Amino acid sequence: MKACNNNVGNEIADQLTKKAASGRDGKTAYSRIPKSAVIKAIQEKRELQWHSEWNASTEGEITKSFFPDTGVCISKSLRMCFNLTTMVTGNGTLRSYFHRFKIKDDSECVCKMGPQTTNHLVWECEHLLTQREALKNRVRKAGGN
Repeated sequence: MKACNNNVGNEIADQLTKKAASGRDGKTAYSRIPKSAVIKAIQEKRELQWHSEWNASTEGEITKSFFPDTGVCISKSLRMCFNLTTMVTGNGTLRSYFHRFKIKDDSECVCKMGPQTTNHLVWECEHLLTQREALKNRVRKAGGN
């Protein structure tokens, strides 16, 4: 008594199994690629393309100063939010950005120590000294430089 009796799907599977085992169409049976391998190949190709375009681009100077290589972007899973995007692009609510588009009369930071740019806020602004030190400590604690 066959295990596949009276089940059309099982009967077809049984026939295909016997056909593959007999070697009549072995090429077809062994030419399949796992879905995971296809996905990995597509991701690798996409990453290479991104890396190539990233290096060829003359735009995004501020973003490239934070992420000089696409590998860093890929290996770190950053939670993107408005403030982080503003900082790594130099766009958004920065006074220098608003001044560039004539929304603000000047680009001066509220600390009066220079224009409110990403570099100023990250490295110089006196109003952010406490946050800057806390960030430095967290980076060092995580093994960063």
